[in-house]
Amino acid sequence: MTSKTHKSASGGKKSIRVRFAPSPTGSLHIGGLRSALYNWLFARHHHGTFILRIEDTDRARYVEGSVENLCRALQAVGLTPDEGIRLENGKIVDKGPYAPYLQSARRDKHLAYAKELIEKNHAYYCFCSKERLTELTAQQQLLKQPTMYDRHCRSLSKNDVKKKLDAGEAHVIRLAVPLEGTAVCEDIIRGRVEIQWAQVDDTVLIKSDGFPTYHLAATCDDHDMEISHVIRGEDWLSSLPKHLFIYQSLGWEPPQFAHLPLLLNPDRSKLSKRQGDVAAEDYLKKGYLPDALINFLALLGWNPTGDREIFDRQELIDLFDLAKVNKAGAIFNTEKLDWLNAHYLKSMDQGDYLALCRDRFLLTKEEHKEVETASADLVDRACLLVRDRIQTLGELPELTGFLFKPTLGHDPKMIPWKKQTAKEAKEKLTAIRDLLEERPEDGFMVIADVEKDLRDWIAVKKWENGETLWPLRVALSGQSKSPGPFELLVAYGKERSLRRIDEALSHLS
Repeated sequence: MTSKTHKSASGGKKSIRVRFAPSPTGSLHIGGLRSALYNWLFARHHHGTFILRIEDTDRARYVEGSVENLCRALQAVGLTPDEGIRLENGKIVDKGPYAPYLQSARRDKHLAYAKELIEKNHAYYCFCSKERLTELTAQQQLLKQPTMYDRHCRSLSKNDVKKKLDAGEAHVIRLAVPLEGTAVCEDIIRGRVEIQWAQVDDTVLIKSDGFPTYHLAATCDDHDMEISHVIRGEDWLSSLPKHLFIYQSLGWEPPQFAHLPLLLNPDRSKLSKRQGDVAAEDYLKKGYLPDALINFLALLGWNPTGDREIFDRQELIDLFDLAKVNKAGAIFNTEKLDWLNAHYLKSMDQGDYLALCRDRFLLTKEEHKEVETASADLVDRACLLVRDRIQTLGELPELTGFLFKPTLGHDPKMIPWKKQTAKEAKEKLTAIRDLLEERPEDGFMVIADVEKDLRDWIAVKKWENGETLWPLRVALSGQSKSPGPFELLVAYGKERSLRRIDEALSHLS
């Protein structure tokens, strides 16, 4: 396990500081939320600081409103940053001793660092046109070579560079990585990583629009903000040599790195929009609970015990260990997420469950009228009726919608049981209606009592349960799949139960 603190270049102790640094290019990807969670868990485990920094230097991909959406998504699942960007009263605020945390606002610092790298011969100006670079890429692809910059401008003399700059020629600034040898990197999750420098491109540090790329901005900001650990996706592992080279070139102590396994579809392809929802907001809108989502994401690539699936947040914090994160990609199994969410819905306090459910009902005027003429707690009854079946709150309207309809429009072919005729079904349904009409109002309060009395009555009549209870259930629900008839009788109460049965009987005439 990585220790709580580690020594800085001066030999002193450096506190644990981690950051989640998404780009505002749309919704928060579910993989990004997993990265944020691991950073948050690591910070909480070590009593450190969790920072939200926004990497907004790619202006071409910037999406208006993305920063607000990112903040709302993190707040919704309880991952509020200790420092950095946040929403207060609906407005973006930038708080902390290392502000600004909006990366575009640090542009002057990035440019200064790039020029320092040039002075130290670890970066250079590149004046190649887009046309030349496009042609170079096409040639390399034709020859099946790696698509890398050919370092055409790396050997330009200082005089040539000055003339081009004075003439106002468009340019970028590139990193001048070593031309031979091996980059050796240590990763908390993957251990020793070796990459040949010949495979590493002279990446762009400052674009032609004057904005830095991620490689320069993130590295410099991590240093300036005294980030102790960089915890990010494995898709950045190949860029690690460049980032460490920048640290080395500027004489800085690098943070410790941990590259998380990718999230994969069941076919082991990278999780993408083409194969389902990937935005964290989508899962919240569908009715997945924040605690269930956090529990699920925490175990995508890490499991502290191997024999448990349910952990509360404090347990996750206490047990979290980057060294135990798997190297292999983690399968995003929605069936497991559904199971976890169902568990949380069943085990939470009933009052909390009902409060969450009520927010999901958007009834029409007719349905509101139906509720008003029924019992005042019909919505609560409906929610409790499906509590053992529901997997997400988003299923509530579909599972309970029939309860609020004035009429069900029964399919007469569905009411009879198996080979039962319509006449036989009508006989059974009429008899059970007469029995229920004689039952007092308070006889529709307890499911167990209703079930016992009806089953005893069926036994006395020497009828089969299926041929009697199936028509009753379809009469009450209008569906082939629904809660059982006893639960439905209690949910409806006497008057509405009889009304549903009468409607079904009318379709059997």
